[in-house]
Amino acid sequence: MLLGKRLKDLRKEKGLTQQELGNLINVTKVSICCYENGTRMPTIDTLLELGKVFGVNIDYFLGHDQVVNKNNQEFFYLAEEEIIILEELRKHENLYEKLIDDPKRTIELIDKKVR
Repeated sequence: MLLGKRLKDLRKEKGLTQQELGNLINVTKVSICCYENGTRMPTIDTLLELGKVFGVNIDYFLGHDQVVNKNNQEFFYLAEEEIIILEELRKHENLYEKLIDDPKRTIELIDKKVR
């Protein structure tokens, strides 16, 4: 779903319709619509073409924005949206502290509350 959101945001930023973007990368308007809605995944070649059109690496579409090194062993990626969530979370000191103290339990409580 992240791919679809990012694709749609980039397309709108560039002022392109789905038809215009499809024409640029040789796919149909329906394909662009499906990519944006998450009902179809573009091929690697299509992702490369999308990256060229928008001037981004295909990792951006996959949510691989920031490499994080955990304990000098594991590497994983944080998407831009995840970084924004963390920034907002830090503004809520009490909640942030609860998450740091007991992340699993706090997430379970939040999940229960939003259901």
